[in-house]
Amino acid sequence: MKRAEAVPVLMYHHVSPTPGMITTSPDNFERQLIWLARRRYRSLSGADFARHLRGQKAPSRSILITFDDGYLDNWVYAYPLLKKYGYTALVFLVTSWVNDGPVRHYLGQDGLPETPAHDECERLIEQGRSDDVILRWSEIQTMRAAGVFEFHSHTHTHVRWDQSSRAAEKNERMRDELALSRAALQANLGEVSEHFCWPQGYFDADYVRIAQEEGFRYLYTTQAFGQNRPGTDPASIYRFAVRNTSGGSFGRRIQIAAHPIVGPLFNHWKRWQRGLRPRT
Repeated sequence: MKRAEAVPVLMYHHVSPTPGMITTSPDNFERQLIWLARRRYRSLSGADFARHLRGQKAPSRSILITFDDGYLDNWVYAYPLLKKYGYTALVFLVTSWVNDGPVRHYLGQDGLPETPAHDECERLIEQGRSDDVILRWSEIQTMRAAGVFEFHSHTHTHVRWDQSSRAAEKNERMRDELALSRAALQANLGEVSEHFCWPQGYFDADYVRIAQEEGFRYLYTTQAFGQNRPGTDPASIYRFAVRNTSGGSFGRRIQIAAHPIVGPLFNHWKRWQRGLRPRT
């Protein structure tokens, strides 16, 4: 069996018919899954991906699918489509946003709940109405039991404490965030993994140290221009945002991300274009 030199990590937020930023329509999401299925791509679990980073190369045509925040539309649209095509994904939950309650309807059933655009989701969350737009623990447990989604930490409140607190306080705020997130996951799912995603993509050396001290080893960024190869630092995992595009455009981005020659050239060009310095 051929082995992957690099595993592309895909970043989604919303799968919804409501247009908006960081949203993929259900039609395009299904086209993207069809593209993967026709070319026999496989989705990795968090444990599979961790083994790849530790040096046990994943099979060729492997990808890791991730969703940030835990929006209701992940249940309504992403879950049934992933299940239909046999793919799995990771969700990074903001645990204070998650509420109790019965499962709601999803694609293929009558009376689907509304799934607002991202800006409206943010507004409702700020008003204390996260249950209108965020997954419930019952839905999370159902998707997890079906083997379609895994659930990991994205902090407890999603606050950028480096912007909201004095410098001397931000580290303790982050430590509290991680502890509260871990407690919520443990209480509702019975376990906490070593996988964690930075809220709003921000991290610094202090945050990395604190996350590692709190038991998180695999730290997911929003940095797109790099490759996740065996031996890549697990404290800085590259992901690229999936656009609301057809399967073909989506597929070309995956092929570039995984290619041993084209991928590094593309990433170097993109970093140069954006004035980014390569990481050391």
